[in-house]
Parts: sequence; structure tokens; C-alpha cells
Amino acid sequence: MDVPALNPLLDAVLAAPQSGLTLVLGAAVGVIMALTGAGGGILAVPLLVFGLHLPLQQAAPTGLIAVGTAAALAALLGLREGIVRYRAAGFMSAFGMATAPAGVWLAARLPATPMLLGFSGLLLWVAWRSLRAAPSGDDTPREHLPCLLDPAQGRLRWTGRCARALGATGLTSGLLSGLFGVGGGFVIIPALQHVSNLDLRSIQATSLAVIALVSASGVFAASASGALPWAVAIPFGAGAVVALLATRVLARRLHPGHLRRAFGLLTLVVALMMIARAFGWRIG
Repeated sequence: MDVPALNPLLDAVLAAPQSGLTLVLGAAVGVIMALTGAGGGILAVPLLVFGLHLPLQQAAPTGLIAVGTAAALAALLGLREGIVRYRAAGFMSAFGMATAPAGVWLAARLPATPMLLGFSGLLLWVAWRSLRAAPSGDDTPREHLPCLLDPAQGRLRWTGRCARALGATGLTSGLLSGLFGVGGGFVIIPALQHVSNLDLRSIQATSLAVIALVSASGVFAASASGALPWAVAIPFGAGAVVALLATRVLARRLHPGHLRRAFGLLTLVVALMMIARAFGWRIG
């Protein structure tokens, strides 16, 4: 893995004229991750594309640096609180880490316009899920869900259905992480809500643990291929971590429904901007 020496790298970071803007953009990712548990990952790449004018192939792994670092910190805090389902997280991560390098490989070879349109379609799907009315409840009887939490042991009961559901979730999140530089929380959180009876805080914390591990695999693959601009990635990741820590307490005081709708509107606007960029309309 071709990682620059420390001193020249720090010199490059400090000398970069946009280092302050990079920190601010990274902080925006950290704030969104603290408030939603997932959304910062999918907005990191558009921030880099429009804010720093990075090509998508460089913005994707740079976004993974911020998303993965912030997610790792949040997951460690969740482990301390006992709300991370670490066995489920490790299982999903194993599948995700296997497909993330494939996503990085594809991203380096696909043309820019199809990549931008594909990412825009992903953003539109996330916006639709966030803006639609929250479901009143799952009609599936709790005892028929694939992954049930045993209240006596505080662990998930592992079955073949549960393993298949978690494995498929890991495969999908890993491929999208490598391809578009997203954390994958927008896949993991709805999937866990659909197949398990875990509470939302536990689902978000478990999702962040998966994001951290899968992002590490994507970052390693991108760095090995020389697609990662470290002088941008380091301040971007630092801004995300600091902002996540600063915003974490505030997140518990805000209504989840309001946050979901605000995130959906923001994602819709960004999706339209990405579509405009794909068709050659310069924005930002």
C-alpha cells in the first residue's frame, strides 16, 4: 500500500489552500452521522465533488476515510454502552469487506457519467425512503422475524434465515461502499429494522460498527491502487470525527421523524445537483 511518509504528508496538508474548507466539509459529515446514524456517508461524496471539485473516483475513497473513522469512534462508544450487536456486525462486515475491493475496482474503470447517474439514483432512493411516511409497524409477527433478540441472554438467536439476511446485507453494503464511497448505513439500518426486533439505538450502533470495518477494506483497496488523495482525506476525516463527538449529545434531544424528513429533503436536493453535474451543468 502506497502511503506517503508522515512529514511530507503533513506538510502537504498544511500547505493545501483548501484545508480549512476540507475540515468544514468533513465536519458536516460528522454532524449528519451523529444525527442520523448513517446519512453522513452518502453525503460525503457530493460534498467533495461540489465543494472541492474532486472526481468521483477520488471522492469516493476520501469519503470512506471520514465515514469509517467517525463510524469507528461511534461504534466504540456504542460498545461501551453495550448496544452494539458485535457478532452480527462482525458477520456482516466479513461479507462487506469481501465485496468492497470489487466496488473500488469497478469505480476505477467505469466512465464518469454512468457513475454520477448511478450515484444520483442511489440518492433518490434514499431520499424517497426518508421522506415517505414512517411505517406504523411491521405486520410480520415478532416470533417470525429471522433475527430475534433473546432477552434472557441479550444476544441474537442465530438461524439459517438470520445468517442469510445478514450476509446479503453485508454483501450489498460492501459493494456500494467500494463503488460510491458510501458507508452503507442506508442499507444496513432498514435491513436490520426489517429482519430483527432490535431497538433503533442498537441498530444504529451496530450499523456504525459494520461501516467502520467495511470502510477500512475499501480504503485499503483504494490506497493500494493510488486513488486516495491523502492530503485531502486526513483533514476531511479529522473534521468528521470532531463534529461527531460535538454533536452526539444534541442528537438525543431531537425528534427522529424531523431528522429523517430533513435528511430526505437534503438528499433530494443533492441528488438533483448530481444529475445536473452528470449532464454537464457546472454547479459549485
